[in-house]
Amino acid sequence: MPELPEVETTRRGIAPHLVGRPIAQIIIRHPRLRWPIPENLPELLTGLTIQAVTRRAKYLLLDCGVGTLILHLGMSGSLRILPIKPGCSVESPGKHDHFDLILSDQTVLRLRDPRRFGAVLWHTGDVLQHPLLINLGPEPLTADFNAQRLFEKTRKGRASIKQTLMDSRMIVGIGNIYANEALFLAGINPQIAAGNLNIRRYKKLVQAVRQVLQQAIEAGGSSLRDFVNSDGNPGYFQQQYWVYGRTGQFCKKCDHAIKQIRQNQRSSFYCPNCQH
Repeated sequence: MPELPEVETTRRGIAPHLVGRPIAQIIIRHPRLRWPIPENLPELLTGLTIQAVTRRAKYLLLDCGVGTLILHLGMSGSLRILPIKPGCSVESPGKHDHFDLILSDQTVLRLRDPRRFGAVLWHTGDVLQHPLLINLGPEPLTADFNAQRLFEKTRKGRASIKQTLMDSRMIVGIGNIYANEALFLAGINPQIAAGNLNIRRYKKLVQAVRQVLQQAIEAGGSSLRDFVNSDGNPGYFQQQYWVYGRTGQFCKKCDHAIKQIRQNQRSSFYCPNCQH
């Protein structure tokens, strides 16, 4: 699933092509995604100008003034910018290309979603009050995400620290890949109860989370399975993994073998020597 670095990479890629441009046309090929695409979306959006492209957790938000288009990439989706050169036609849609947003300069924003777990939704009013967004935790790259807050929120919790990192009510955008990588950098075993960590270890973990996410964004995210960025190119952060997907291989720090376990039906990867 595209996680925060992949979604942020997408946002940075599409924003320069969208902001300040009017919407000329909406094409809906397959409305049945995770939630149905509103049937009247072409009527609602045509003629509006995109004023800003922001992100909340793994949701992309296209501010159109009178409302906001909410986009989610689901398990395997991607958004691509397809410019139309004079005298040429846009690339023909494939079977998984479900939605096109066409701008006044004929640039196309196309959603590809093989598993149809993504979303294209419309919301008027304060978008942060939308049911999908209102209960989300803080963004990990902001000051709202800090060791003191995590420490206080986990005093009575029995969940593992890995599960806590992936809980969007505690912190948003951290999926399985980056939770594994951050816990390795912080030297924390993914199985330890979040309530057993002291403030010193939380400070180290917050720093590790930010480091991993920032490095992943700089590398264009991770391309596992279907993810590509807005120009169709893959991300390269998987080349920097410390533990994720490296079961049985030597730890890059101590030469112990990387171990794989199952937690909440997800694979966890860690070094038993470096993480305790």
